[in-house]
Amino acid sequence: MDEVLDELLRRCDGGDPVALATVVGTWQSAPYPVGTAMLVGTDGTVTGNVSGGCVEAAVYEAGQEVLRTGRPVLHRFGVSPADAFEAGLTCGGTIEVYVERIDRTGFPELSILAGAVRAATPVALLTCLRGTAEQRGRRIVVGPDSRHGTLGDATLDRLAVAAARRLLGAGESGGTDLPTGGAAEPARVFVRSYAPPPRLVVFGAVDVAAELARFGSALGYWVTVCDARPVFATARRFPLAREVVVDWPDRYLAAELAAGRVDGRTAVCVLTHDARFDVPVLRLALDLDLAYVGALGSRRTHLDRLDRLRAAGVDETALTRLSSPIGLDLGGRTAAETALSISAELVALTHGRTGGRLRHGSGAIHG
Repeated sequence: MDEVLDELLRRCDGGDPVALATVVGTWQSAPYPVGTAMLVGTDGTVTGNVSGGCVEAAVYEAGQEVLRTGRPVLHRFGVSPADAFEAGLTCGGTIEVYVERIDRTGFPELSILAGAVRAATPVALLTCLRGTAEQRGRRIVVGPDSRHGTLGDATLDRLAVAAARRLLGAGESGGTDLPTGGAAEPARVFVRSYAPPPRLVVFGAVDVAAELARFGSALGYWVTVCDARPVFATARRFPLAREVVVDWPDRYLAAELAAGRVDGRTAVCVLTHDARFDVPVLRLALDLDLAYVGALGSRRTHLDRLDRLRAAGVDETALTRLSSPIGLDLGGRTAAETALSISAELVALTHGRTGGRLRHGSGAIHG
């Protein structure tokens, strides 16, 4: 569970209202993506941030005002010559921030949202940002097969819930405009998806795996370390992994796939250094639509592994999806440096990049 939501639920459980500020739109080089949130408590404390420090003071004041009035507000922040020394984004981007008061009375579906998030069940919070006076500020909690709440219009509910489920299925947050009929201005809704964290499955209970579990956890992955050797696959050796499993890698991956716990956001890193283990699991992983499949080893090991995979029936198209030798070329040699290079490659590929020095590029840093 993320820090802001955890604090929101804790305070609301105690009967305290909070002001929740959520980034609902970004343009150009905004520092954080949509869905990033900041919470302002009645005691003046702050949890989270929305811009890395650029506009926090202005959002804090907006949160205090929303706590007093109960009326949600939508603010846009950016930089222009006229406001260069006022609240603005010195990075040159623009963000929209929606600030709302949340408490148990005004949001009775909060307990449903909390239960789903705590159970690691996919759920989305849909909020109407723009619409009729009756619709603005209303919320619906949307699951893959459930919905709780209404925006006050059956047709708008149907369109909004369908949009929320599309975003939830992709594990994404975002806003969308929806027709309201006639000449009325389209309603605008924002969907904040609370999908279970993506998985990072590390095969091979080696020193690099321990460091990779540390980086993976920091990046928000549910990290599993799996190895067939019980003397090495222990929780003591991998304290930052969510789970440590003793099993043959290919058997474990096949079982997780059958149980529905492997999807297009899953990353697989094979660090076993042993063809008995890595070839069978890579053969299976490369046949799946995964976010990332990498294998550790030297260039000589890589060439030998490719021959073994071809002999096992893996075609050339599938082999192009294999990140091997694994990681970006950072020049490091230690376990931590190797894990860093793997994590960097994983982040880059997740965002459609190949990695490289920003100083050698041009254009916007964030697409």
